[in-house]
Amino acid sequence: MVMFFYFEPRVVSIACYLLPLSFSVAKDNNYDKIILGIDPGTNIAGYGIIGVTKNSMKLISMGIFDLRKETDYANKLKAIFEKCTQLIDTYLPDEVALEAPFMGKNPQSMLKLGRAQGVSMAAALNRQIPVFEYAPLRVKQSVTGKGTATKEQVAAMVNVLLKIETKHSKLDATDAVAVAICHHFMTSGKPVKQKESYGSWASFISQNPDKIK
Repeated sequence: MVMFFYFEPRVVSIACYLLPLSFSVAKDNNYDKIILGIDPGTNIAGYGIIGVTKNSMKLISMGIFDLRKETDYANKLKAIFEKCTQLIDTYLPDEVALEAPFMGKNPQSMLKLGRAQGVSMAAALNRQIPVFEYAPLRVKQSVTGKGTATKEQVAAMVNVLLKIETKHSKLDATDAVAVAICHHFMTSGKPVKQKESYGSWASFISQNPDKIK
């Protein structure tokens, strides 16, 4: 049975690349669960895969989809679907968690992000994998305790929680890992602080400049 869970009620040639970051951990078959986190975007999208047991989390892989060289929007969506499918077939996650689009004033930007999220979701459902969705604020709260945390602060807490050291410029990847961590916390009973909010659509875009093009 295909399952889709929504925790935050709110609403052809392909020139793109699946770029793993320099940090990767060897896969372990002793995990209770493997979670694929995705931070959707039509310009740059991030992914993060963690393995969890009752008392620990470990990073398996993280990276980005760089879609900037693809000018055709339909091909961008096709590429996202194919790259998500590639990750799923490689790492065999038990569950997929996605960051939901932030509700803003720009309908075109929202539509683009929603479509990117949709094809990512479809890739998981096509493999009969349960899909979960979390608001950006919920992800930040669960990982840092603060809904207004910056991407750099999220990345720093990801390093602390997973006991790793990552230094790179593509914070979309650590955002995706944070989505996976958020899902683990939300489904394991870890308490999350009260939700905070972005001040505006502009503040969301300023913290996520590579999301939309």
